[in-house]
Amino acid sequence: MAVEDLIKKLIKEIGDDPSREGLLDTPRRVAQSYKTLFSGYGKDPKKVLKVFDGENYDEMIVLKDIEFHSFCEHHMIPFFGKAHVGYIPNGKIVGLSKIPRMIEIFARRLQNQERLTQQIADTLNGLLHPRGIGVVLEARHLCMMARGVEKQNSVVMTSALHGLFKKNENTRAEFLKLIGK
Repeated sequence: MAVEDLIKKLIKEIGDDPSREGLLDTPRRVAQSYKTLFSGYGKDPKKVLKVFDGENYDEMIVLKDIEFHSFCEHHMIPFFGKAHVGYIPNGKIVGLSKIPRMIEIFARRLQNQERLTQQIADTLNGLLHPRGIGVVLEARHLCMMARGVEKQNSVVMTSALHGLFKKNENTRAEFLKLIGK
């Protein structure tokens, strides 16, 4: 109920009437949508990751074009894009469908893209202890598109590299080639 009251106040503050027909259910709908949009709080991303020990695979594993959306913590406006994750196992692999689930948990919080990128890399690095890991996020930010500089085609790219992805130019180049960058 607190969120609904805040949304009614917000509607009044921006100059509209929360009692008009088109806005009557808006506070309830916004409160319900916020439960989904910010559902990453209270969830532990590590718990969705299924790690398999004793694997002998030692080549690069890449998941690319993982769609995500989040909310800019500075303006509470959405940003959205694609995540690309690659790693070289060191005796452990992770269930592939679990990586997008982990990304979603982090993304469904107030975020900045830089932190989101680092959280993904650090979580996988801490659980898998791979020989190397690379995470690249590319996103469009409504805070840049709809306000401020109002640039519609800007894409923000961030990366977090560990191990061989950071130290070895060939490994980094292979990863970037595989994700098309």
